Amino acid sequence: MNLTRKLVVSPGSKFKLASRDPDAAPGIRNKAEAAGLLEKNLARIDELQFNLFAENRRSLLIVLQAMDAGGKDGTIRSLASGFNPQGCHVTSFKVPSIEEADHDFLWRIWREVPGKGEVGIFNRSHYEDVLVVRVHNLVPEEVWSGRYEQINTFEQYLVDSGTTVLKFFLHISKDEQKERFIERIEDPRKGWKFSPRDLEERALWDDYQTAYEQALRRCSTEAAPWFVIPANRNWYRNAAVSQIVVEAMERMNPRVPKTVIDRKQFKID
Repeated sequence: MNLTRKLVVSPGSKFKLASRDPDAAPGIRNKAEAAGLLEKNLARIDELQFNLFAENRRSLLIVLQAMDAGGKDGTIRSLASGFNPQGCHVTSFKVPSIEEADHDFLWRIWREVPGKGEVGIFNRSHYEDVLVVRVHNLVPEEVWSGRYEQINTFEQYLVDSGTTVLKFFLHISKDEQKERFIERIEDPRKGWKFSPRDLEERALWDDYQTAYEQALRRCSTEAAPWFVIPANRNWYRNAAVSQIVVEAMERMNPRVPKTVIDRKQFKID
């Protein structure tokens, strides 16, 4: 199976978000097959991360973006269950703090980039500065429009420095978002996730779709491609993301360092 090829946004293409069906399940036939694939992938991720941590030469950065209720938290819960917390950290980027706002937009991102041997997962990311900032006119167009190339340069530098960058847009439909908002309102365990501001953002759906489409088109590169994951079905979303992560880590092919130890030199009582 090669979901990387099925779900990638081809660099340089005139990508249209409308061409991707959020209800689709390419490469996976049903929920049962997805469950088996996910279990297999999480076990494989555990093996590969052990090697990556021991090798201590390269790192993996996973970026998750989505509309509200798009499934970022659920994807992280699913994916992170395959990683050893000792070598994996999750960063959630919210509205910039006063300190963060006093620096350039990449400053707070740099501080969370995974070190050698580590895996980093971003819940939202530097892309907020060409999404929310654009939709809400927080800075002039000449500012946010210049950030696409700055982002590409930043990500190329990460790759050149030994970090594999995987970027996932979890693609849900507007109707699916409505159903998830209703579920949050009606379920006491999920009510804390809902805010009236979510409805204000929902009213800007079309603007966000346009902003996402341009970000995906402008910033899917050979070095750091975007993957659009049909995310109306959670079982497909989790399995597909895990499969692409496994495929990337297997291409990295991390190796445990060879050690030559003469056991005769050591006496262990």
